[in-house]
Amino acid sequence: MSGPGTPDVSVVICAYTEDRWTDVLAAVASVRAQSRPAREILLVVDHNQALLDRLGKEYKETEEVRVLANAGPRGLSAGRNTGIAAARGGIVAFLDDDAVAERDWLRHFAEAYTDPRVMAVGGRTEPLWASGRRPAWFPEEFDWVVGCTYRGLPPGRVRVRNVLGGNASFRRDAFDAAGGFATGIGRDGDRLPLGGEETELCIRLSRARPDAVLLIDDRAVIHHRVPGVREHFRYFRTRTYAEGLSKALVARSVGAGKGLESERRYTTRVLPAGVVRGLRDALLGRPGGAGRAGAIVTGVLTAAGGYLVGSLRARRDGVTFSVVPVTGPPPEPGAADGGPHD
Repeated sequence: MSGPGTPDVSVVICAYTEDRWTDVLAAVASVRAQSRPAREILLVVDHNQALLDRLGKEYKETEEVRVLANAGPRGLSAGRNTGIAAARGGIVAFLDDDAVAERDWLRHFAEAYTDPRVMAVGGRTEPLWASGRRPAWFPEEFDWVVGCTYRGLPPGRVRVRNVLGGNASFRRDAFDAAGGFATGIGRDGDRLPLGGEETELCIRLSRARPDAVLLIDDRAVIHHRVPGVREHFRYFRTRTYAEGLSKALVARSVGAGKGLESERRYTTRVLPAGVVRGLRDALLGRPGGAGRAGAIVTGVLTAAGGYLVGSLRARRDGVTFSVVPVTGPPPEPGAADGGPHD
């Protein structure tokens, strides 16, 4: 399944609602069609017995697909931890249940792990807008609002502070060193869309393994569905506010220095340039320019408001998320790294 010196990859897809049935099937199909086959696909269902039963029947005869129930509390972080604990590959990759991976997605991930220092590799996530096109007012600098790669991230294969969880992979040893995803910080079905769990994990990993290298390779591409409700300005405001709340939790966990390191550059360089671009487009009569400039300003203010509220809550109530070790079977023979560093 893998070439000499390269690790096997287990792919974890977390699902929680039957409303995404066709999306989940498409996600699994895209992994099964990879040019570099996955060792296994782990479908983790988040406290939804009907969906668990339905997926179990769908993939009953498919050897490489295993359907599991989330063994922890409700939410994406615990679902991912369940997948990690069950994974038999030396690398664990994550794909959103409403995304599809391009054919060489896993190949590009696996190539990076020939370097034993590499502990995590993320990719590029492109939006698939429900309306068929990007809303004119929606700034590319805020594509993270809809779970996609945003303007301001460096191109190519480069070192980063953290990867983005919907299109990411980790060496199995990373979880042995740092523990799993923190529960209580990430998404939980239809609740307020908090995030930041992968940022917190990556910072924790870098502290546990100071020599660790974390990368983004923009050739590892997935396409992520953006439902119509997320194309509206109301969702934009809600999501940016929630991001501020999340950043406050992350900063409380790992310190503001690391927790906001990348965000400082983003807010002082990337976003002002986006505002200037939007205003220039407005002066030139290009559609959406003023709206994009306004959305950037609004996004900054609502995220800052969320961060302030989240910081006050964290001081008053304490941190509400926790990190536990992720235990599970060690990778089977052939699943672990086969390079000279073994």
